Amino acid sequence: MIQKVSLVSLGCPKNLVDAEIMLGSLTQVGYQVTTDEKEADVIIVNTCSFIKEAKQESVDTILDLADRKHDARCQLLIVSGCLPQRYQTELAKELPEVDIFIGTGDYPRIAEIIAEHRSTGEQLCYTGNPEFIYDDQLPRLPSSPYYTAYLKIAEGCSNRCAYCIIPTLRGGFRSRPIESLLAEARQLVAGGVKELNLIAQDITAYGKDLPEAPTLEELIKELAAMEEIRWIRLLYAYPDGVTDSLIELIKNEPKVCKYIDLPIQHISDPVLKRMGRRSGEGEIRELIAKLRREIPDLAIRTSLIVGFPGETVEDFKKLLNFVEETRFDRLGVFCYSREEGTPAAEMPDQISERVKRERHKKLMRTQARLSFKRNRELVNSIEEVLVEGYSEETELLLKGRSSRQAPDIDGQVYITAGNANIGDLVKLKVTDSSDYDLIGEIIT
Repeated sequence: MIQKVSLVSLGCPKNLVDAEIMLGSLTQVGYQVTTDEKEADVIIVNTCSFIKEAKQESVDTILDLADRKHDARCQLLIVSGCLPQRYQTELAKELPEVDIFIGTGDYPRIAEIIAEHRSTGEQLCYTGNPEFIYDDQLPRLPSSPYYTAYLKIAEGCSNRCAYCIIPTLRGGFRSRPIESLLAEARQLVAGGVKELNLIAQDITAYGKDLPEAPTLEELIKELAAMEEIRWIRLLYAYPDGVTDSLIELIKNEPKVCKYIDLPIQHISDPVLKRMGRRSGEGEIRELIAKLRREIPDLAIRTSLIVGFPGETVEDFKKLLNFVEETRFDRLGVFCYSREEGTPAAEMPDQISERVKRERHKKLMRTQARLSFKRNRELVNSIEEVLVEGYSEETELLLKGRSSRQAPDIDGQVYITAGNANIGDLVKLKVTDSSDYDLIGEIIT
């Protein structure tokens, strides 16, 4: 009998790629994928444990799906990813209903591990060395819409920021060979992909660890030469790795979206120093000024952390004023999460949860106002939009994203006039806007 598998992937797009490889490995040996957990013989929860909220979401999801073993056909419950890599011993004791735990280095062996469990009936834990890195030879079953995909160009991280557990869970930074990336890109393009979103813990470190030292710019140029690829988007670009040649490429290569995700985390030098960040206030301000000067229509996204140990009222005011001055197009804010095993967890002057939440709220309220103003400036402009389907509110409206909006994390474009098919790239005149979304009409 054909076994059905259902997978829930939590956390970042990098985690999603791992999930797609697990699904590809299972379908290769005869499993059938279903999106309905009630129909699944095997349920996989691919977890995140980056911060407290992510860990809680992972545990809640595991407990919820564990009920399927009692009220549905589920035979195996598997927990994979960062949570078991970090807490293998504790999870095995606390969650006896989970049959298999698989860490960040063993997930490609999922079919083999399931077969072992079926023969022994024992709870299995595979959370060894996290230094694995996949290549284009592994099967991958994309779960995103056919026209867009993430291309994970490297794994792990060597930056050692004081608040971050990722190097422990994923190992040091490891770039994939450029030939493997191009081969995978060709496979994705063959499936209809038009938008490639380049991801890694730090895409600007790409190639520095490889013997031939290929650069991110070289990779982008090779990808842009593929006729079917229309958009190339850069996510997770560390400020100190953004070179003049990369800026020039974003400026002049039509297929590279005028968009960059530039995580800076803070602007106060004392906070940045305690965080272990390599860029200080001066370098950050200089880079943003250069980006805006060289590419005036560039959309800049960043992420910030509030409530880091020792963050004073003055530090936060400086950050708030910086956000006001800079007017980022997109902004994500995290409350600092005290993670055991990181240097920051042992630092003095920890900030209360109440203060963290207050600072988070102030920043997001400020960003909503600034984002609304930025979007109003786009009214009457012409944007290229990727059509993604019908609006959740009404099937009378199509929705999509402009090249200035990354999948899942940024706003949307609602299309009030004109016809197009899902996956089409169309020209759209912006007629209205909200805090985070645009509204417009397709033009011919």
